[in-house]
Amino acid sequence: MTKLVQLERRSRADVGYESEIERGMDFSAVFAETIGQNPDFALEVPEWEGPPADLREAAWRALHEVADPEFPISLPDLGLVYEVEAVDTTVRVTITFTASACPCVEFIKWDIRERLLEEPSIEEVVIEVTWDPPWTTSRITERGRQALRKAGVSI
Repeated sequence: MTKLVQLERRSRADVGYESEIERGMDFSAVFAETIGQNPDFALEVPEWEGPPADLREAAWRALHEVADPEFPISLPDLGLVYEVEAVDTTVRVTITFTASACPCVEFIKWDIRERLLEEPSIEEVVIEVTWDPPWTTSRITERGRQALRKAGVSI
């Protein structure tokens, strides 16, 4: 069972975070061609049984609500999240990107930080980018593959 998630901007991630992203910018245009014009093409988030066991699991679950900017596929389902560690109230997320020249690097990092800081027990988010091992399509989950097929993308 999955649930559909309305993608919307949050703001707590901006506190103390420097980025090249213009904060007044409306990123809804990034999603306009997919969300809103095609109701079958929406981010699907797993329905979890029971509350998360710990902070790490809560962070993993929350990351399923962070979509890739081009397709409404969660970052974990796209295989971009390599690791999540939690110590006290700090979560460290190790991610990669599909290409080193990805134009949305800062936006994705901001979106991760923003979503995780919505969790009441998370006070700090540290994001590390790695290129080892390199991302390949083999990292895409079955849910991610289904979402891509819905979008007309074959892998």
